[in-house]
Amino acid sequence: MPSAVSTHATTGLLLREVVGALSYALDLTEGQPPGHSMRCCYIGMRIGHQLGLDQDLASDLYYTLLLKDAGCSSNAARLCELYGSDDRTLKHDVKTVDLQSLRSVGKFVLSHTGVHAGFWSRLKLLWHLARNGERIATEVVQARCERGASIARQLGFGPRVAAGIQSLDEHWNGRGRPAGQSGTQIPLLSRIALLAQVVDVFHRVGGHAAAVAEVRKRSGSWFDPDVVAAFEAAAAQLYFWPQLAAPDLHDTVLDLEPTAASTPLDDARLDAIAAGFGAVIDAKSPYTSGHSSRVATYSGAICDVLGLDAERRRWIHRGALLHDLGKLGISNTVLDKPGKLTEAEWAQMRQHPVLTHQILSRLSPFQRLAMVAAAHHERLDGTGYPWGLRHDEIPIETRIITIADIWDAISADRPYRRGMPLAKALEVMESLRGASVDPKCLDALRLALPEVDGPRANVDSVQALFPAAATPADAPAARS
Repeated sequence: MPSAVSTHATTGLLLREVVGALSYALDLTEGQPPGHSMRCCYIGMRIGHQLGLDQDLASDLYYTLLLKDAGCSSNAARLCELYGSDDRTLKHDVKTVDLQSLRSVGKFVLSHTGVHAGFWSRLKLLWHLARNGERIATEVVQARCERGASIARQLGFGPRVAAGIQSLDEHWNGRGRPAGQSGTQIPLLSRIALLAQVVDVFHRVGGHAAAVAEVRKRSGSWFDPDVVAAFEAAAAQLYFWPQLAAPDLHDTVLDLEPTAASTPLDDARLDAIAAGFGAVIDAKSPYTSGHSSRVATYSGAICDVLGLDAERRRWIHRGALLHDLGKLGISNTVLDKPGKLTEAEWAQMRQHPVLTHQILSRLSPFQRLAMVAAAHHERLDGTGYPWGLRHDEIPIETRIITIADIWDAISADRPYRRGMPLAKALEVMESLRGASVDPKCLDALRLALPEVDGPRANVDSVQALFPAAATPADAPAARS
């Protein structure tokens, strides 16, 4: 990767720009329209202004709002299992449900549980939810909140941001989750973020009148009345609703960060952000736990053998950590499916590199990184996806990540097959030489493996790796 691109990215980027761009990935896993986190940040910061927050607290509010959904991927697989339905649809639709109304909750459960399952399977799911609904709701919220707070700390943010995310789903009347906090026990940043989230959801569904009505309805139950009053004061400003719907909202939100907190990024902080979002990606499915970090490790080992310089290796490491960013927009009904994918499901899977590219491309210094990371399912013979690139169109950085990605995919356990031992995995990799994978990179992997690889599980059939192919050489890469 050209050093000019790398240098510009680390010396020219601000923290708000990177976190703002990556917040679009969090919108994917929540099933929200693009820009949900940015819109919530706009709403919340206007509320914070009305409340007269000082610069330090306002800065923490800013990043709490952008990262409020950092833990959402951690409960996606569990929700999919519990409801037998698309996790992204569940998360999107539940945001318009009054969770303190048994009638509303019951209607949601009946309409979203086992929608494509047989009668008895659906009945079993409904019975389980009816018997264990309270415990399940607390479990999935707790997973989200604790993971989100942990990610915020990993990204380098302080205790107020972590606490703001941790308590996002607590309600003013004490009937929220996971801890049942009430009143001023709930961090102020959480109180603002929850209200901002509800405003955006209802504004998108029914316009500003619907959003204001919903906030008033929940004042004193979900929401702190003082925060509601601050919202109403902000919403009464002539610019509030037009700016919220404006096409340049992204730029407006970047300008809302308190000036004193505009933090330039150094390499260490950018590395931490890449690792943090890699953890968000891997939490989406139990079968990809640790995948991004392992791909980064394998990529680094290949770089060492190839003798790439430290700066180039650092950017490949970041690309490896973020290569599956778009999987946050793929349903767990597809990611965790134990059997062969249908054509429609494969079409959905093939979109994840496109989503990765779209998100990373939001930062102009990341344009090259966006393609390097997103092209990891391209093949040298032109039969890969999503763009059908060939040979010299695929940069060496991508070829390294591709090798590492395939290696981890075939050697780790997945829902549709067991991981295979080292010797068999290498045999499969050799069958892909020159067609899917770069020979020089494959030779480098072979040399690096004694240092980075460990014991592997057995596998019943190499064919199980590939959804519809006569031989591994002719097959698409595994779902990695």
